[in-house]
Amino acid sequence: MIEVGQQAPDFTLADQDGKERKLSDFKGKNVVLAFYPFDFSPVCTVEFGCFEDDWPKLNELNAQVLGISVDSKYSHKEFAQKLGLSFPLLSDFGKNVCSIYGTLRKEGFSERAYFIIDKQCIVRFKYLMPSPGERLENNKLIEDLSKL
Repeated sequence: MIEVGQQAPDFTLADQDGKERKLSDFKGKNVVLAFYPFDFSPVCTVEFGCFEDDWPKLNELNAQVLGISVDSKYSHKEFAQKLGLSFPLLSDFGKNVCSIYGTLRKEGFSERAYFIIDKQCIVRFKYLMPSPGERLENNKLIEDLSKL
C-alpha cells in the first residue's frame, strides 16, 4: 500500500490508443491517478464526465488526470470516445499497478481511489472510497491540488 509522503512507484501502462505511458513522463506536472472499477459503469461514467467538465480548472493547476482500471485498452478506447475524454485511460489488465498501489479488490477489479502526485513524484494525497459505488467530488481534488 502506497502512503502519503512516499515516492510514487513508476509504472508503464498502455493507454486507450495503445501508446505506452510512464508515470515518470509526467514529472513536472501534478498527477491525479484515478483508479476506477469498470468502463461504462454508471458511477464511472459520471465520474469521468465530471473530470472532462473540470478539465479547464485542472489545467490551470498544472494537473494531469490518468484513469486506471483493469479493463482492456479496447474497452478504454470505446469509453473515452463515448465521453469525449481528453486525458489517458490506462489499462492495468495484468493488475500489477493496482496491486502496487493497494487498490486491487479480491474480486479482481480496482477500488475507486485517488492519488495526487506532485511535480517531484511524491504522493501528497490519497483517497480510498469506502465503496466502489461512491466517488469523490472533483472540488475536493481541485482544492487539494491548489495547495501544491
